Amino acid sequence: MTEGKGEMMGVCGLDCASCEIRRLPFDAVAAAKTVAWFRREGWLEESEGVEEALTRSMYCQGCLGDRSLHWSADCWILQCCVDRKHLQSCAECGDFPCPRLIDWSRQNPSYTKALQRLRQRHQTSILFATDQGNCSSDQT
Repeated sequence: MTEGKGEMMGVCGLDCASCEIRRLPFDAVAAAKTVAWFRREGWLEESEGVEEALTRSMYCQGCLGDRSLHWSADCWILQCCVDRKHLQSCAECGDFPCPRLIDWSRQNPSYTKALQRLRQRHQTSILFATDQGNCSSDQT
């Protein structure tokens, strides 16, 4: 998860601030929805709730957090971006946007928006790098 200008964003561009899985520990509405989903999926028994989900760390603690507690430690984007390339987000990648990320972004509207956020972050980093280059060249 990266932060900047009041936003919290996963390495893939998903909006962490609106994620119910991330909000489970401190948002009762998000917790209720997430626990209900966990029960439907069979990850929690009907008698289990938020306390059990918290005890088992069944909530997102961010892409760059402890991998043993990560909500989706087998995420291919996380493995590529963080593990193999040691980046904070896909927007920093020299291959951005890669074909696999584009295909992923076509799967649902949340992923489409995530790719748009990454494109904005990528564009900002290019502009920043260009600005930094201009500043250093003025000093020589």
